[in-house]
Amino acid sequence: MTSSTNDSNFGRRSVLAGIAGSVGAVALPAGAAEAQSQTQSAKDAASTTHRPSTRHPANWPALEPYGRADAREELWPRDDNSFVLPLELRPRDEELGRVWMRDTYVNCFEVDGRPLYVATGTTRVPGLPAAGPWNDGIFVWTARSLHGPWKLADTTGIRPDAERGKVWSPEFVGENRPGRTVVAPWQEYWYDDGQFGKRGNAWAPELHYFRKKWYLVACMGDHSTKVGSFVLVSEGGVEGPYRLIEGNHDKPFGESFIGGPSWIKPGAYFHIDGSIYTEGKDAWLVLHNHLYAKFRADMEDIEPTTDLPLFEQKPYTPEPYLEGAYVFKHGGKYYLLHAAWDRTSIDAYGSPRYAYEVGAAGRTQYQYDVIVAVADHFEGPYSERWTAGVGAGHNNFFKDRDGELWATFFRNPAAGYWADPSRVEDAAVPGVVRVEWTGPKGNRLYVKR
Repeated sequence: MTSSTNDSNFGRRSVLAGIAGSVGAVALPAGAAEAQSQTQSAKDAASTTHRPSTRHPANWPALEPYGRADAREELWPRDDNSFVLPLELRPRDEELGRVWMRDTYVNCFEVDGRPLYVATGTTRVPGLPAAGPWNDGIFVWTARSLHGPWKLADTTGIRPDAERGKVWSPEFVGENRPGRTVVAPWQEYWYDDGQFGKRGNAWAPELHYFRKKWYLVACMGDHSTKVGSFVLVSEGGVEGPYRLIEGNHDKPFGESFIGGPSWIKPGAYFHIDGSIYTEGKDAWLVLHNHLYAKFRADMEDIEPTTDLPLFEQKPYTPEPYLEGAYVFKHGGKYYLLHAAWDRTSIDAYGSPRYAYEVGAAGRTQYQYDVIVAVADHFEGPYSERWTAGVGAGHNNFFKDRDGELWATFFRNPAAGYWADPSRVEDAAVPGVVRVEWTGPKGNRLYVKR
């Protein structure tokens, strides 16, 4: 299970040629004949390389050319390898009957000699279809078992009249005191000239237990005064109270640059989707989608540098837009995760083509996948990437109390497969799926195939 370091951290089938079957958790797409043939190729390869005495499953052959996406049904979260966490409902969740969540994050930490599971993610306010143009902060759930019961963090002793489980929100700006900042000016709600009205949203939170303290890293989203990543530190337990670290009092991490949607003002966009990686007594900030920085020893800011260092990666040609960078260590290797849209098109022979590429005419967003690369060192160089999970993008890997590997997923409702009106009600979920390791020779992680 996870202690204070990442090193110890811890459905239905598609209609194929008119034939429908069921694997339960997700509906697989029509027109995936190529994926079916890839499956048979993988089985043929595995039959020659994976002997019965081998403890680990085999790597699947790399798809060519580099940048092809693996759409095989074995890499989908299904009923036999995944489930949606039964998180305690808030009043806003009663109508839907479950928690609406994007960017699901789950982990297991050893706290006072006992395992503690935590869950968080991007949620929305009642009446809005998504987590923008504003939402009301960050909620946390905890459990002693991955299967629950999952309870909202008990924040009633901190804010008796506030919604239970809400550990941070722009609404808490009134808690600022001299020498203690809870909400910085750039994180406060604001109102535009009528285009959106109320604005300001928090995205993609993660909880980390490091040196017996709780740290929450998150991002102010595209409708905020400044868009970028920040860190909170708890002055108590997992429930808080949290305050902003010193390095984020004036701005998000890194430097601003031109980017994001057209409604973001020039100079307001910083690096989003921040994550934390810890090992031993050291911690690093991981920023979307290729930057990192070491934290100061006091964890109040990152170490000063002229330019943030870059992970040494093997990008696609050309490199598409990636999100949700996350580093996970297992078996002495470092795994760098990204979220990438698998875009479908038709090749010159009339067959479906799946690839991680930039948007263009004839290319349709299909699934929001998790792609992974492996390295011997945190900074790289990292191997070529592979598809580790279909529709499982913007996630994290973790170990449970027994050392078993899992990944999170949420089924992105913004576009592609899960945006279809027939499926969107089953999107944006706090899901977890088993992960398999191909051993010290293969050194790959996949959704349990």
